[in-house]
Amino acid sequence: MGYGRAATAALAGGIVLTALLWWAGASDEVLRLRGSTRVFGAEGVGDLQRWLAPWSYDTAEWVRERVELPGATDSGRYLSLYTTAMQIRFFALFAFFVPGALLLVRRLPPVNGRMPAALLALWAWGMVAGTLAVTVSAPWMVAAAGRGSYRFLPELSSQISSGRQVLVPLALLAAVVTALVARATAQGAGPLPRGEAPARARTAATAGTVVVALSLVILSYQRVAAEIQGITVTGRLLSEPGDLLRQWLLLGGWSGPAGTSFGRWLLYRAADALLLAVVWCGLRWLPGLLTRVSVWAMAAGGLCATVIGLLASQLMYAVVEMTSSYGLAYGPLRVFANLGNGVPAALVWGTVAGLTAVMTLRLAGGRTPPPATSPGPAPGPRPAELPDRATE
Repeated sequence: MGYGRAATAALAGGIVLTALLWWAGASDEVLRLRGSTRVFGAEGVGDLQRWLAPWSYDTAEWVRERVELPGATDSGRYLSLYTTAMQIRFFALFAFFVPGALLLVRRLPPVNGRMPAALLALWAWGMVAGTLAVTVSAPWMVAAAGRGSYRFLPELSSQISSGRQVLVPLALLAAVVTALVARATAQGAGPLPRGEAPARARTAATAGTVVVALSLVILSYQRVAAEIQGITVTGRLLSEPGDLLRQWLLLGGWSGPAGTSFGRWLLYRAADALLLAVVWCGLRWLPGLLTRVSVWAMAAGGLCATVIGLLASQLMYAVVEMTSSYGLAYGPLRVFANLGNGVPAALVWGTVAGLTAVMTLRLAGGRTPPPATSPGPAPGPRPAELPDRATE
C-alpha cells in the first residue's frame, strides 16, 4: 500500500483518538453533578475522576490548591504551565500515533485475512501513543504542581502512570476507525498477498519471547524488584529513581504462593504465561503477515504483540480477581483499574523482542526467498544429434 492511501487512514485514526480523549477529558465536569454519586457511587465517581483528569483541560484539583494558597503571587505561572502541559500532551498524542499507524497500515494492511492482526496492532499502538504523550508532557505537569525540585523522579513516574485506564477503550475505537478506513483505501492498491512464515520464524519467536520473559520472570520477581526499587543515585534531581526504573523495566510482579491458595496462585501465573504465549504467537506469525519483513516493522510488531499480551493477561487477572473477596467488596471499577498498566515496560521490552526476532531471522536463514513461480510446460524430448559430416 502506498504512502498516500496509508496516510489517509493514519490521519483519520489520529484525529479520532485525539478527539475522543479530548471529549473524555471534557466529560469530567459531568461527574461533579449532584446525581453522579447516586449512579456510580462516591468511590466510583472518585475513580472515574482520577481516570479522566489527566486528559481534562479543566484545571486539576492539585493545581487549584496551589493557586489558592494564601499569599500566592505566581498563580498565573502555574496555570500557564498546566495549560502548556495539556497542549503538549494532545499534540504529542497525534504526532506519535500517525507515524506508527502509517507504518502498521503499510506493512500490515487489513486485507487478505489480516484484519484481526491489523486491528489489534493499531489498538496497541494507540495505547503506546497515549503513554508517550503523557510521558513527554509529564515534566510540565510536575512543574505545574510546584514540585519540580522535590522528588522529581517519583513525581514524574506518578504522572506517567496516569490516564492509562481511559486509553484502553478509546484506543480500540480509534483502531477500528483506522482499520476500516485503511481497508476502504486499499481497494485498487494492487496485490497485497500474504506469504508463508518461514520455518526459522519459530526460532526467532522463541528468541524474542525469551527477551520478554527476562522482564516478566526474572526482573519482576519480588526480591529483584525490591533491589531495583532501592537503587540510589547521587544528586537531588535524580534521586530515588526506583519508581521510574520499575515502571519502564517490569512487566509484572510475582512472588511465592505465601498468603494465598496454591490454586489461585497458579491462576495468576497462568495470566503471565498467557502474555508470553501471545508474544510468541505474534512474533511467529508476523513474518507471514507483513508485506515486507523490515527492521522497523518487526520492532513495531513485537511492541504491539507485547502490549496485546499484557492486556490479555490483565483481563484474565481481573476475571480471577472478580471472584475474590476484593472484587466482591469493591466492584468492577477497582478490579479493572489495572488495565493498561505496564505499557512503558512493554514499549521497552517489546521493541527489543521485535529487534531480536528480526536479527534471528536474518542470521538463521538470510533473506526470505522469493515466491516460486508457476511451472511452465514440461520440456519435450531432446532432439537427436546430427552426425558429423567430417566422419562420413
